[in-house]
Amino acid sequence: MRKVAVVGADMTRFGKFLDRGLKDLAREVVEGALATAGTAKSSLQVAVVGNAAAGLITGQEMVRAEVMLRDMGIGGIPMLNAENACASSSTAFHLAWLYVASGMYDVALALGVEKLYHTDKQRSFDAIGSAVDVELTEQMVAEAQADQGGVAGAGSSRSLFMDLYAAIARDHMRRYGTTKEQFARVAVKNHFNGSLNPHAQYRERYSLEEVLASPLITEPLTRLMCSPIGDGAAALVLCSEEKARQLTTKPVWVRASVLTSGEDHSPGQPGLGERSGAAAYAMASLTPEDVDVAEVHDATASAELILCEEMGFCPPGEGGRLIDSGDTSLGGKLPVNPSGGLISKGHPIGATGAAQIYEAFLQLRGEAGERQVAGAKVALTENSGGMMRGENAVASVHILSL
Repeated sequence: MRKVAVVGADMTRFGKFLDRGLKDLAREVVEGALATAGTAKSSLQVAVVGNAAAGLITGQEMVRAEVMLRDMGIGGIPMLNAENACASSSTAFHLAWLYVASGMYDVALALGVEKLYHTDKQRSFDAIGSAVDVELTEQMVAEAQADQGGVAGAGSSRSLFMDLYAAIARDHMRRYGTTKEQFARVAVKNHFNGSLNPHAQYRERYSLEEVLASPLITEPLTRLMCSPIGDGAAALVLCSEEKARQLTTKPVWVRASVLTSGEDHSPGQPGLGERSGAAAYAMASLTPEDVDVAEVHDATASAELILCEEMGFCPPGEGGRLIDSGDTSLGGKLPVNPSGGLISKGHPIGATGAAQIYEAFLQLRGEAGERQVAGAKVALTENSGGMMRGENAVASVHILSL
């Protein structure tokens, strides 16, 4: 396999853009990524577009990549549509990487774009809630409500996923003594980081007391511990080593690209996150101790804490103590989600994975502004999607370096 570099990247601000369509959002980031790379649309040899919910939100199905890219003058090349829940654009990046690493193409585009806001909010909840085994949805809702004393609203007044993540959080609390305050500290950190990110959907800062006092979504998660829905896009240009050397003096190398699905396993056996992280470290010939900065899938504050354990940043059950130590804050030993994460930066699901890699790209090139992690040389991104049988249905881990 050949070495692959990211040479261009861009993202929109994430937010509520009822007046902007998929094509408009895509155009902004594709043109921005190409400008960063110093190359033209005509240099692209293949494009992979990640999107999860357009069919349910806008009605655009089947030819999403072709529709978005043709409108901006890109055509005549292979185009793929990657739909893989919240991991759609990290899946797109994985496929683009594979095309270049295999030697089939020298220049590839990975694009993630999503519109989740709709005048009918129920349509948004329904779209997000479809990333499960739909034949078991009613059973899942009943189990979630029973576990928390019959609190209604899953899938109607809130995303079903908040209940699923909350159930995992409560289990972690029972097993390891993790506290609600430790989850809240994750949110405090990420809201602070997001205040430094001009692309973040929300840029307000909150105290621990304010996070805990915000409206309860489902125990132990308050509103400020949960990611919002959003609209947005992110794009990346990948090149072979030879082409990258022609385009830039600051290539960011893809050391590992892993895409994994969940599987049935016995208690005590490694789950999806742990398996994905281990595979990425093996591919990159690195360890968790080598990582300088990380972006992980904090759909909720509890998810980040648990993912820090699964990515090997601390032993199982020690995520709460890791958060308490301050090591994952800016200025700490291993800053996690300096972008603000999904909680503050936002979560337009089909764009999230590409946006994580965009942040890694900026951090490694020293271009992250006020949230820059000093001396960052190795970055990890972890992007999860869907939910089946108590864990995510898919996970994608990438490791990038200078």
